[in-house]
Amino acid sequence: MTIRVVIVDDQAIIRSGLRMMLEASEEFEVVAEAVDGADAIIQTKTHRPDIVMMDLRMPNVDGVSATRKIVQLPEPPRVLVLSTYSADGEVFDALNAGASGFLLKDLRAEELFSALHVVASGGRVFAPDVLQNLVRRAVRRMPVRVHGVNAKVAALSESERKVLALVGMGMTNEQIAKELHLAGASVKTYVSRTLAKLGLENRTQAAVVAYTVGLAGNPAADGEASR
Repeated sequence: MTIRVVIVDDQAIIRSGLRMMLEASEEFEVVAEAVDGADAIIQTKTHRPDIVMMDLRMPNVDGVSATRKIVQLPEPPRVLVLSTYSADGEVFDALNAGASGFLLKDLRAEELFSALHVVASGGRVFAPDVLQNLVRRAVRRMPVRVHGVNAKVAALSESERKVLALVGMGMTNEQIAKELHLAGASVKTYVSRTLAKLGLENRTQAAVVAYTVGLAGNPAADGEASR
């Protein structure tokens, strides 16, 4: 099934580049472009896309305000933020407005394609740096009891720990499959099984655990885990 997309950015060269990238694949159809948030709302109502790719810093109506209004439409599309900046305030404003993901504009075509598929299927995607910041904040607000979690992580198989580490780094199932040379279905099974073994509900919680026990960029946890 073709994924129908509206591209929103105040810079024509960015819109053109994204259009060329998407139209190189038969999986996507760019149904409209918008120059700011107000135009994005109009184009969304007119074309009813599956996904709106949304810039944040635009004149007139910004991306956060536009996202908030778009997700309140009847049968709204998913909104995927594509920004040059990843300041915590902007990330949380976008997510609170209803965005389904936050990526940076320096991503490769295959990363964008993968993200669009995840979002179109109801998932959420984040650039690795963005996810790390979200996880760090989550850890500060809701600290995990490391000694309990560590025992559960230790009981995982080596493959499950590798998958958990990559989830903690913000990778999608498709990216994990490429990294570990596994089939996509196998990665999905590993993720589901790992969540169940750790008593977790979603990938965000898994990322918090991976970060806390030192699997995904929190060296300090190594010392804590031994306590």
